[in-house]
Amino acid sequence: MTGPERDGTAAQRDRARRQQTEARLLARWGESKIGPSRHRIDKLMDVLGQPQRSYRSIHLTGTNGKTSTARMIDELLRGFGLRTGRYTSPHLSEMTERIVLDGQPVADGVFADAYAEIEPYLELVDSTSDIKMTFFEAVTGLAFAIFADAPVDVAVVEVGLGGTWDATNVLDAPVAVITPIALDHTELLGETHAEIAREKAGIITAGASAILAAQPVDAAAELIRRATEVGAAVAREGLEFGVLERSLAVGGQLLRIQGLGGVYDEVFLPLHGGYQAENAACALAAVEAFFGIGAASGPLDLDIVRAAFAAVRSPGRLEAVRSAPTVLVDASHNPAGMRATVDALAEGFDFRQLIGVVAMLAGKDVQAALEILEPVLDEVVISQNSSSRAVPADELAAVAVDIFGADRVTVEPRLDDALETAVRLAEDSSDGQLAGAGVLVTGSVVTAGEARMLLGSPAQGTG
Repeated sequence: MTGPERDGTAAQRDRARRQQTEARLLARWGESKIGPSRHRIDKLMDVLGQPQRSYRSIHLTGTNGKTSTARMIDELLRGFGLRTGRYTSPHLSEMTERIVLDGQPVADGVFADAYAEIEPYLELVDSTSDIKMTFFEAVTGLAFAIFADAPVDVAVVEVGLGGTWDATNVLDAPVAVITPIALDHTELLGETHAEIAREKAGIITAGASAILAAQPVDAAAELIRRATEVGAAVAREGLEFGVLERSLAVGGQLLRIQGLGGVYDEVFLPLHGGYQAENAACALAAVEAFFGIGAASGPLDLDIVRAAFAAVRSPGRLEAVRSAPTVLVDASHNPAGMRATVDALAEGFDFRQLIGVVAMLAGKDVQAALEILEPVLDEVVISQNSSSRAVPADELAAVAVDIFGADRVTVEPRLDDALETAVRLAEDSSDGQLAGAGVLVTGSVVTAGEARMLLGSPAQGTG
């Protein structure tokens, strides 16, 4: 066996090994199970020899915008010639999307080999605790080990949930980014902006640079208090950096950004919405802080910055996955994210008829999310994704009927059927003008990922 045939067989073996590895990881305590302790991950890092300390890092938390901002930071760092690792969660399609080397999901063979190497150490830590290492802890340890082995120059790491007690907070990152904070996961993080900010502020370490997106007043106060306590420098959106101007452009928007080192003009960002422009400003400030850029040094190379932002993609964030009618997939899953989506829709698209497909997870503010969507959707198809935490379609539909009225609500428990129904409704209502008809699929990262697979989109990292 030679050439392509041998290569194909090797790829199949690696894929099978990766799937076996995923099954072993998924057998652990699930991602939605949270225990406020770093005891297990600290022990794992000890026995692995502290791999996360072999490279510098940029650490991100917040409620919305983390993954898109992480992707932008990654693109900028690679534009300046650095080898990067990126760790984000959850994934849209494939688990390997969470661990990215030089802009590409880690190869199946590397993923499986690295897990085989650390599995004895996972079991060692398991033996010392009443609770075995969770899925998220194990994947975090796997990512940090892969980055050390690569090796990478810098890791861009998104928290799983919160900050202080998150497994990723074994990092001692010189740059901490806090994207906008809103009310989400309140049962775990607190019921006010201040309580949530207090937990997320835990990623700001002594002597670091804290890059703060625009925040509710009480959240900002908590973040600044933490920065002051640990002697971190603070850069705030709207004061030290921010979007000066933005205008619509074909396929996205054109930005003029005030950075820490100066003004960057004519920056094209191929993403829609003011929130993505704000994410771009945070990403740029984070990279400037990483390189030690400030007013005295002047800005980063403008051509590199422009090229990096022009290359940014954010799968699952108002992503067009088909046309005629246009089908947009969006992973918004809380009221703040849904408002940003609705604003971006109004700004960047001109639908005469828009049909929604909505499937959400338990624990989310279903009522508020549907109320935000109601003014922009002509009809809504209520469905259910495959997650064990999915809100049953009939239960979600009952809420939708109260908001939309029964004549605007269709129920299709299977997501594939829901997509077909929504496309048909869009086609039937368009009077042949398909260019003005659209479908918005939203409500959950799981929903977005499954819709992308059903509609034939390639697997990519979440954005």
